[in-house]
Amino acid sequence: MGTDGLYIFLESVIAVLAILGNILVIWVVKLNSACRTTTCYFIISLALADIAVGLAAPLAIVVDLDVTLPFEACLFMCCLLVAFTQTSIMSLLAIAVDRYLRVRFLTRYRILTSQKRIQMALGTVWLLSLLVGFIPIFGWAQKNPTDFENSSSKECHFTKVMKMDYMVYVSFFVGTFIPLIIMGVLYAKVFSIIRTKLRQWPTNVRERRMFYKREFRTAKYLVLVLFLYAVCWLPLCILNCIHHFHPALEIPNYVWYMGILLTHSNSVMNPIVYAFKIKKFRETCILILRTYILCKDPEHALNSTS
Repeated sequence: MGTDGLYIFLESVIAVLAILGNILVIWVVKLNSACRTTTCYFIISLALADIAVGLAAPLAIVVDLDVTLPFEACLFMCCLLVAFTQTSIMSLLAIAVDRYLRVRFLTRYRILTSQKRIQMALGTVWLLSLLVGFIPIFGWAQKNPTDFENSSSKECHFTKVMKMDYMVYVSFFVGTFIPLIIMGVLYAKVFSIIRTKLRQWPTNVRERRMFYKREFRTAKYLVLVLFLYAVCWLPLCILNCIHHFHPALEIPNYVWYMGILLTHSNSVMNPIVYAFKIKKFRETCILILRTYILCKDPEHALNSTS
């Protein structure tokens, strides 16, 4: 199996795992009422974005293997892939803002996160992601279609339909790096607030202490999700920067493939983190496995998870 064949195989495996794993996330939230918190709505948004990444795997393969396509079709596919990336990072940012509001404004949290505001936030996440992703469609950062059509090779690739200025300054610096910095600051504030509150509340105020301890555990696994996102996406972003600022430096195809596969593998990691770090999520996963996959009695399955 050559490099291209191995890439297609791994991309396909990642796509299937991403789709199944994130469908499971949505399924768990649907079955388990305890999981239906404000944060879970944004986690569902993140799961939908990861499912979209899995479904878009054929597009990624077409783009990464330089298949011959018309300019408009190639540009649309590239924009779609960027938009899904933005949806993931924007969903993570929304989760970080939600956790900050929860510990910072405890008494007003329910008012601040009303159903209408949650819907508006989710709509904003997807609308901004699509706008950022489809900027080249509107003309800016789009390469000259005539040059593409007149070239001897009409192979579809990001660098042939999009300007690298857009990939580096908009997609990376504005769309990824700045949100990562903001999320890092928000989670640092969350941990700081929790530590302060735990010192302030005496041991006899058990309910408040338990609340902040739960928030601390939740913040820890969400920071892990954020850390994995950064680890998976920064290498490809760095490769794009190298290609943009040092175009004479030739980067081997297998290095690009590794960077791309790493970014897409992030869509598989979140369900694994939830399963290992969240007890209720893990128990509901076992319930689904026993009831719907192994066809066992649901009451017996539920008892076996406790």
